[in-house]
Amino acid sequence: MDGEDFFQAGPRGNNSSGQEQKIPKRSGFGAVADYHAERSVDLNEQLIGNKTSTYFFSMRGDAMRDAGIFDGDLLIVDRSIKAASGKIIVAILNGELLVRRFHKNFSSAFLIPENNRYKNINLSEFTDFTVWGVVTYVVHQV
Repeated sequence: MDGEDFFQAGPRGNNSSGQEQKIPKRSGFGAVADYHAERSVDLNEQLIGNKTSTYFFSMRGDAMRDAGIFDGDLLIVDRSIKAASGKIIVAILNGELLVRRFHKNFSSAFLIPENNRYKNINLSEFTDFTVWGVVTYVVHQV
């Protein structure tokens, strides 16, 4: 599709300058393109499952870069989702917010970075640990 969009970001009709928005016809797509050109996407509907427990964070650091989460990315975090092993979470550890992959087995739990420069954190060594929420989506500029 080479970067072409089928959806517009706002309501059909006028853009912010008051001009009519035209969506070009795409050759080779026929009726499918016409159908999608008539719809708009509400990112709230697409990305937020529970509005009252969803928050946005800006990622700082490179601890999760191998998971595709980079410095400056927007994290969508849902506090109503229970942390499960393998999920990427926002944690509070000794008063500091961290984004890491959560891993739990029968006897212990760890916070795992997705960058070899950082070490795993064994949570049994800390008493001040809280799961703040589970990362559901990451938005980054390409």
